This record gives sequence, C-alpha cells and structure tokens, in this order.
Amino acid sequence: MSFTNPEIGIIQLASFIVIILLGFPIAFTLVAMGVFFGFYAMGPRIFDLLVTNTYDVMSNDVLTAVPLFLFMGYVVERSNILDRLFYSLQLSMRHVPGALAVATLITCALFATATGIVGAVVTLMGLLAYPAMLRAGYNTELASGVICAGGCLGIMIPPSVLLILYGATTSVSVVQLYAAAFIPGFLLAGFYILYVIVRAMINPALCPKLPELDRHVPFREVAQALLTSFFPLAVLILSVLGAILFGLATPSEAAAVGAAGSVLIAAGYRSLTFQRLKEAVYLTARTSAMVCYLFIGSWTFSSVFSYLGGHEVIEHWVLAANLSPTGFLIVAQGIIFLLGWPLEWTEIIIIFVPIFLPLLKAFQIDPLLFGILVALNIQTSFNTPPMAMAAYYLKGVAPAGVRLNQIFSGALPFVFMVFLTMVLVYVFPDIALWLPHKLYGR
Repeated sequence: MSFTNPEIGIIQLASFIVIILLGFPIAFTLVAMGVFFGFYAMGPRIFDLLVTNTYDVMSNDVLTAVPLFLFMGYVVERSNILDRLFYSLQLSMRHVPGALAVATLITCALFATATGIVGAVVTLMGLLAYPAMLRAGYNTELASGVICAGGCLGIMIPPSVLLILYGATTSVSVVQLYAAAFIPGFLLAGFYILYVIVRAMINPALCPKLPELDRHVPFREVAQALLTSFFPLAVLILSVLGAILFGLATPSEAAAVGAAGSVLIAAGYRSLTFQRLKEAVYLTARTSAMVCYLFIGSWTFSSVFSYLGGHEVIEHWVLAANLSPTGFLIVAQGIIFLLGWPLEWTEIIIIFVPIFLPLLKAFQIDPLLFGILVALNIQTSFNTPPMAMAAYYLKGVAPAGVRLNQIFSGALPFVFMVFLTMVLVYVFPDIALWLPHKLYGR
C-alpha cells in the first residue's frame, strides 16, 4: 500500500497522539517523531532544521520573559507571603457572605498574577485556605471548587506564561494579548466571587459566618495587615503589568524588574533564605528547560507536518464542511476542550493551536480574540473530570476525609462559569478587544 505525503502527515499526527496517551515524555516524543518523519520527507536536511529550530528558540526575545516570570512566581511562592496575604484579605472581607471563600478567590487572583503556576497556587491554597474553610464549617464541595477554580486563574490573568507561549507560537503581540486578557480574566474571577456570595446568601449553611471575635477586628489592625501584605505584592504586580501595557518596558524587561522586586519583597519579609532561593532557581531552570524542549520539538514536528501537507488536509476538510465562523469556533474550542483531558496546556498551545491558525483568516476571526478564548478554554481542562489536574493537586494536600468525587463535584459549577465567560467574550468581543484598541489603536 502506498501513501501520499498528506496521508503520512496525518499518520504522523495520529501516531503522536497514541504515543502520548501511552505515557511517553512529550517533548522528546515530539523531537523523535519530527526527526523520524522528517527524515522520510526531507532526508538528512531534517538535522539542519532541528539545529536551526534549537537556535531560534534560544535566541527568541519573547521567550526570555518565561524564566524571569517563573522565577518571580517561585520566589513569591517559596517566601511564605501567601499566608500573610490570605489573613489580611480574610479580615477585610469579614462582613461579606462567604467571607473565607471570597478572600480565597481574591488571594488566588492576586497570587495568580504573581506566579501563573497552577499547581503551586492550588497546592498552597489547599494547605492554607482549604483547612480554614473546612474548620469554619464550609461545604466541602464548595470549598474544593473555590480552591480549584481560583488556582487556575493564572492561566488567564497576566502576566500569564500561556499567553507568552501563544504569542511566540502565533506571532501575536504579547503586550496586546496581556491587554486583551486583562478584563476577561478579572471578569471570570468576578463571576466566581459573585457565585460564592449568591450561594452563601441563598443557603448560609454552606458558608457559615466567621466567629464573632473575628468579625469585630479594629479597623487599624485590618489596615495594618493590608498595608504589610496586600499592598507590597499589589504594587509589584501593577508595576510590572503597567510597564508592559503602557509600553514603558518589553515583557522581558518588566519580568526582570518583577523578578528583582520579588527578591526584595521576600527579603523585606525576612523570608529570603539561601535554601529557598536555590529551590526557586532550580524550579525555574527545570520548567524553562521543559518549555524550551517543547518549543524545539513542536516547531520541528509542525514544520515536518506542514511540509508533508498535513495542514492542508485539515484546512480543506474544515472548509469543505461549510461552517459559519460561530460553527468553526465551536468545533475548534470543542477540540481544544477534549485535548485538555490527556494533554498539558503547553502541548495544546505549541502543537495544536497552530493547526487552526491558517483557518482564522478564512473565517475572519481575530487571532487575538481566538487566543483569549483558548486561554479561557484551557482553564476547564484543569477542573473537568477525569483528568482534572487541579483536583488531583488539591486531593494531594486535602485532609484524609475529603473524597476525589467531592472535589470534582465542587469544581464543575465553576467550569460552567468559564463557558459563560467564553460566550460573553465571543458575543461581545470588545470585552477582550476594547483595551488593546484603546491603548494601541489596534
């Protein structure tokens, strides 16, 4: 049996998915399959392509921001800043229905802008806020959903590493992506908070009020707690984001300032030790290396796939279906949603999103808007069974009596709020596009 080149390309893509489902390392699988099928298609020139892609990744100015933002997040994570932040927000929200849950979501949203590392935020809030909510008598499902959903906000809220990778993959401006993600990200966080408050008002037994002693804290104590915990981190984050959004610095320059600022804040809290600094450097190097290998592998894999004509097959198939722009978006986002079960978001962004990019022009869809919808969509993969990684992170630190199905049950209502936000962003695209238009005349 003989195969045409496009058929070989489809076999390449299918083989990759099967091998990944078998549990092989994704980055090295990409490299191996890119070289294997590339040797069939291009001969020894595939090795020149591999070397060129490696050099391009290492010299990519956009990707320089990734290790710097990661370092900023890991320093903040390792410096015990989160417990101070949660305590101060808990005091300031003490009269709000579902005070502990609301304080948890605000802490997650703020901490997400400092780290963007889902596993870190879910784990830390699972150790800090989750036991506090359970001790206060909060419903286990609701408390679980709050931790899982809040911990995933870093995927969307700038300075999101996902948006940096999307920008590097699609050649869309990272600065404009940050501007576009700002309102939808905090809109989603607002939906989470509103959901908790409404549920607490309808059924107060789900979220009991704080003890009388905790609700009558002097204003001076609340102000002092906020001044020493909330404001330093908020100033750091706003400085970094403001410098990027208003064109005062590139993402890489702002990330460098953020990394230095996180070290200064940790030192100011007397939480900076050599051991913690070493752990932050090690984790940054490990994660950055993973991202670089993924880019090298995926660019090689995608180049071979395109050379074989695989992209053209998919493009012709989609165009032949005579889909409307809305129909195409539903299909594309549905595929990304399903891919989120077996794959990490990095693989989805680097490997599968480029397959849809040539089709955006045909359907007259702004790649900036598409990127925001993808970022929202990928949050669902962390909270949707059976591969809800946020639920597994939380289960790993949860008290012994908490069952995994309780965590799944609590996370699902928040998934529907992600879908609601996606619908609103598509129906009213100015939610995402207004700020880039206003700042950059896009």
